[in-house]
Amino acid sequence: MRSPFALYDGAPPAGTPALDLDPFSPGFLENPWSGLQEMREAGPVVWLRQYNIVAVARYAEAREVLSNWQSFSSARGVGMEDFVRHGRFRLPSLILEADPPEHTKSRGVLSGVLSPPVLKKLRAGFEEKAEALITELVAKRRFDAIGELAEAFPLSVFPDAMGLPQQGREKLLPHAEMLFNSFGPRNTIFEQSLHQASFEWVEHLGRRETLGPGLGLLIHKAAEKGNVSKDDAAKLVRALVQAGLDTTVHAIGASLHCLARFPNQWERLRADPSFASSAFNEAVRFESPVQTFFRTTMRGRQLSGVQLNDGDKVLVFLGSANRDPARWEAPDAYDIGRDTTGHLGFGAGIHRCVGQLLARMEGEVVLTALARHARTLKLAGDPVRRLNNTLRGLTSLPVEVEPA
Repeated sequence: MRSPFALYDGAPPAGTPALDLDPFSPGFLENPWSGLQEMREAGPVVWLRQYNIVAVARYAEAREVLSNWQSFSSARGVGMEDFVRHGRFRLPSLILEADPPEHTKSRGVLSGVLSPPVLKKLRAGFEEKAEALITELVAKRRFDAIGELAEAFPLSVFPDAMGLPQQGREKLLPHAEMLFNSFGPRNTIFEQSLHQASFEWVEHLGRRETLGPGLGLLIHKAAEKGNVSKDDAAKLVRALVQAGLDTTVHAIGASLHCLARFPNQWERLRADPSFASSAFNEAVRFESPVQTFFRTTMRGRQLSGVQLNDGDKVLVFLGSANRDPARWEAPDAYDIGRDTTGHLGFGAGIHRCVGQLLARMEGEVVLTALARHARTLKLAGDPVRRLNNTLRGLTSLPVEVEPA
């Protein structure tokens, strides 16, 4: 029986195991790890009957699909819907849902705007705000590490760094949550977030006249030099605003959740706060705040011996690849001393997250300040999972700390 969410017809490619797992069901999103293991063990490429799509959950195949843009396109949508077959629901993106040559020009602009020298100028201000916020929270001893820290800190630095107006900032997180939900099926989770969409407001944010001094104006200055058009500059500002906040919030939340669950790793960080960067990167590998993305097969080709056809949607499980025992030793352990080089938490290839340096800096300054000011970090209640078709994160994380 065809699923009400299925957008595609057809049968599994020859030799492909067919599974009844629904990776967008509430139960799977709450705890995906056993289902991801089942997919990895089933084969290098699997067929999901619920949606009539192929999927890859092993590291090698996930990396191949993410890296090979010529064969696996982002331009037809990184969600379940195919722009060619189903039309476009989201506003156009020149970076996330584009391929060369369009993508090359856009990425060049954003790479310059988010370069190490530019971010270095922001770091002192980020550190100052992290220090002030952590000092206040540690003095309270009990707080919600999501609402009061993982969300509060990026919201205190990112909009200002972008040069966004003060009015309307409360729309940023809800709109991004809806956007990432839209990459999955149009299920109940998506429908419940649809009212949070603020397309007109987000589109307005990209315009030069809307922005104050910050990264957004740097993008428009690149347009003045002829690197991109004026209209494309506005789209790039909008893309950075939509993609640069929720993912960082969930990555910081994942870091705090891991450190609270693994006291031995918290003690390592306390003893040497220089582990802050690796603690953040390991949390991105371990929890994978971005769990999935789609690609569209652009030419008939084989993937690990499985013949795919032009137009086949491929669901890539980044979170599964980051727990693949064929790639990682003790993958289900959170280890801040681990070499995380090659993890797919920020993607791979030309579409690897262009804002990862900014996200890493935000995570590092938060964890460094917390390690200096808190002697202990413990769970003070049950975390509440936030269900999203693409992102893995929490709504609430009650913690208790003792001042250092």
